[in-house]
Amino acid sequence: MTDIEIAQSITPIHIKKIAEKLNISEDDLELYGKYKAKLPLSLINEERIKSSKLILVTALTPTPAGEGKTTVSIGLNEGLNKIGKKSIVVLREPSLGPVFGIKGGAAGGGRSQVIPMEDINLHFTGDFSAIEKANNFLAAIIDNVIQNHEHPIKLDPRTIVWKRVIDMNDRSLRNIIIGIGGKANGVMRQDGFNITAASEIMAILCLSNSLSDLKEKLGNIFVGFTYNNEPVYARDLKAENAMTILLKDAIQPNLVQTLEGNPAIIHGGPFANIAQGTNSILATKMGLSLGDYVVTEAGFGADLGAEKFLDIKCGYGKLKPSIVVIVATIRALKHHGGALANELNTPSVEKLKKGFCNLEKHIENIQKFGITPVIAINHFVKDTDEEINALIDLCAQLNIKAVLSKGWLLGGDGTKDLSKAVVEAIEKNNSSNFKPLYDWNSNIKQKIETIAKEIYGAEDVEYNTKAEQDLKRIEKLGLSHLPICMAKTQKSFSDNEKLIGRPTNFIVTVREFELAAGAGFIIPILGNMMRMPGLPSIPASEGMSIDDQGIISGLS
Repeated sequence: MTDIEIAQSITPIHIKKIAEKLNISEDDLELYGKYKAKLPLSLINEERIKSSKLILVTALTPTPAGEGKTTVSIGLNEGLNKIGKKSIVVLREPSLGPVFGIKGGAAGGGRSQVIPMEDINLHFTGDFSAIEKANNFLAAIIDNVIQNHEHPIKLDPRTIVWKRVIDMNDRSLRNIIIGIGGKANGVMRQDGFNITAASEIMAILCLSNSLSDLKEKLGNIFVGFTYNNEPVYARDLKAENAMTILLKDAIQPNLVQTLEGNPAIIHGGPFANIAQGTNSILATKMGLSLGDYVVTEAGFGADLGAEKFLDIKCGYGKLKPSIVVIVATIRALKHHGGALANELNTPSVEKLKKGFCNLEKHIENIQKFGITPVIAINHFVKDTDEEINALIDLCAQLNIKAVLSKGWLLGGDGTKDLSKAVVEAIEKNNSSNFKPLYDWNSNIKQKIETIAKEIYGAEDVEYNTKAEQDLKRIEKLGLSHLPICMAKTQKSFSDNEKLIGRPTNFIVTVREFELAAGAGFIIPILGNMMRMPGLPSIPASEGMSIDDQGIISGLS
């Protein structure tokens, strides 16, 4: 059965019954039909959070198909509930770009899914639409100010850094000209679109601790400069209140359920190669307020999503993870050992051992944060016992526990061993040992070099002329104290996607900087990062259909 067929074979429980498992009254729910609901921020309990256990799921450097972090996260949550723990999985919302493009949705897979899968992968509760509207409202305000020559703020259109967004892969919108057709249609200038998940509004929503914090962060968005070279922020354009109004419902986390009827919270969806790549602080805190264990994931490999989770999200949310689970697959290790795409399903302990260096580096990196990780071997049907045992032995040589996870095939029954290993590790580990990698108040270059050298394994960092100019601008704005959100390829520790495994003796180059003053981080751009993907020659959408009863097929 396909993922969607499995999801459709389950009769969902009414969301009111799911809420009852968390002692949430029906009056506290904002219902979106029978199987989805918004949760009020009043349910967050800071004292309760301190006693709950936060489990972060990350991965080794992934293959293009991904290694199944979401599936493992959901499966682990099912397993924890199976062994008697009150656990909630907290995830990101999928973007329509990947859903209709090539990667598919983000609701898990096999017997480890969240439902209603179709709704979650499509419009869900409208959060992405609200983010899109808030983003594009600010864009409209900016162009209105430029058009209005009587406005006291004389925005220089050549300095505008704010772009419009749409939640779709559409390469034709990357670079456009707006204002064509005469003075009545605005001032003609170059502009472009990003995908909604890449909007700073998305990052802001996911790093806000309250509605008032959200409004303040929205006001801090850097827009551009005046003709007198004075910085202009969204608050200067009096845009933050209207933007917050558009996001008043979107800031509330969403309650759904897993295939096994366990509670799941889904909220926000920033990408991890250009933003922080994790769900919202509020959703994580909501889970920690309602359950004893919270399983959450961070996008791409641990060098991206996990590093940003631990250095940025934990800082703004005052969170402390109890354990980190690194997802590894036999196929990914063989990929890093030099196996070609058509050889990934061919048994090879030799290539697995050669590619183990990649996982070993991720293990070392997590240990630098004061946490000893657990390895979840996400099982695929082509994996051999010899390969699995070889990986378990390699991890054991590093005093690291590796456990087979069969959540895709068996749901919670396939992750009981992993769940027990995670609970045991939490009870052994002291979460107070957690420490961030760097001090936010350090010099910008010092922070970047710490990440590049400690996490990526780079020899040094070089800066292009454009990057040096951008750096001076950020320092002049007085924002050097912000944390670093590196933008680089997810396919390698380096900034060169062809360098697989554990590259050494390489230099990373910062091409330029972007500033997310509202979200509260500085973005060094390593290589050419894509904020508006294009569709593949054969989009996933071509395999989808819907019948007269509204039943969808082909969605994954």
